[in-house]
Amino acid sequence: MPGRDTLGRASATGDTEYGLVEVNGGPGVRLLAAVRAGDVERVRDLLGEGADPDAVDEDGLPALCVAVAAHDAPVARALMEGGATADRVLPDGTTPLWRAVDAGSHAVFEAVLGPEASLRLPEASCAALIALASDWYRTGVTEVLRRTGATGPVTTVRVEDDEYDWVDEVSLGGLIVRAGHGAILSTLEAACRVPTPVDELIARAVRQPDEEHVDWSAVRWLLVRRRDDASWSAVVAHRHHPDPVHRRFVADYLRTRSFCDVDHPQYGKRETEVLAAWSAEETDSGVLAKVLGAFTEYEHPALEAAGLRHAGHPDPRVRREVPYAFLTNGGPHSPAGREALLALVCDPDTEVRLRACWVSGGDETLRPDVTRALLPMTEDTDPAVRRRATEILAASPDRTPAVADALTAMLDADDQLVRLEAAWGLARRDDPRTEEAYERVGPLGPGFEHDHRAGELLHFKWRKQDAEAAASATAS
Repeated sequence: MPGRDTLGRASATGDTEYGLVEVNGGPGVRLLAAVRAGDVERVRDLLGEGADPDAVDEDGLPALCVAVAAHDAPVARALMEGGATADRVLPDGTTPLWRAVDAGSHAVFEAVLGPEASLRLPEASCAALIALASDWYRTGVTEVLRRTGATGPVTTVRVEDDEYDWVDEVSLGGLIVRAGHGAILSTLEAACRVPTPVDELIARAVRQPDEEHVDWSAVRWLLVRRRDDASWSAVVAHRHHPDPVHRRFVADYLRTRSFCDVDHPQYGKRETEVLAAWSAEETDSGVLAKVLGAFTEYEHPALEAAGLRHAGHPDPRVRREVPYAFLTNGGPHSPAGREALLALVCDPDTEVRLRACWVSGGDETLRPDVTRALLPMTEDTDPAVRRRATEILAASPDRTPAVADALTAMLDADDQLVRLEAAWGLARRDDPRTEEAYERVGPLGPGFEHDHRAGELLHFKWRKQDAEAAASATAS
């Protein structure tokens, strides 16, 4: 296999479609230009029209390598879906997949890896790619210095690697590498069916103690997908680890499991048993908040007891999770739960109040207190607080004039979504100001065709017509 000085770089040549240098050629040239421009829709269109997904540029690099060098996961994925060859051996002995590992973007690597890698890649290729990722993970910036021969300074910036996760991007001497090799290594081992020990995977995850880092996120999902009892036990054992970061990882793992296997007959049983006991034992406030956040994703008879135990916790991070412990399916809260929610509705922390108001909105007994807490928040200096208070008020069963007037006042908001929420709330109440409210919302762009808030205006008009017809029939 090749050495490590193989990181691809995108060419600057393009065509006139993107205002760049014109190159004579057909669909392949246009495809390369679209790849360089990051125009994923144009890439898909050209592939659909028959452009070769393995079209090469003037340096002999296929389009997939150009996307890899640009850290462009959506374009790389479109090329792979269009038939690009990830394992094609290039003149320097590398492959696009090798370069994806080398470049350090986990999102790009996953796009280029594709499904069923273990069936496609020979054992020797798996071993070489794992060695490359492992070497990068161990050396990091040192390798960037070695490749460039520069002494610095190394520039490091945090960038979004995909829609949810971030990674550090390191640049020096024209070389740009993303530091997602821990995630790449973990994913590659799983794809090649290498049984990496759970403890080793968790150690990689917590090296960057942030659940939105690619290393943490990749390991969490890999472990969630492991179905064997040994892996489960090994992960959950870390809830007794002396380092709170390890315990926080376990809580995040258990919360993520709540999104999976909801139709399985044993869904949530083991998870809730662990979380119920853990919520009574955890002493670190930050970890306890994560434990409660995971616990409230499930249904369990001990949830309310956990909420009552921590409703007066001194750390607002913990209290912010407590309201969800009292969330019921439309039924009344217990007297103790209602009393705890009432205290949380009046909590000094804004986020606690908002969450408690959302949970309590359907409780008729608590409704006046909820409204009194929400009305001042519609005038908060923080736009995010105003928006969420408006959303909760708009959906509230409270039909008092004070709520309708507050919603009308929100039609002056700069945020169009706030105005839409307010208009929807007025329409639900059959308020006579509804049609004017929707006029003040303004034109809605694409994406709102099936939005229930936008569609409520029509339902309002129908109800109004029915009421007028009924009144006319009664009068005659």
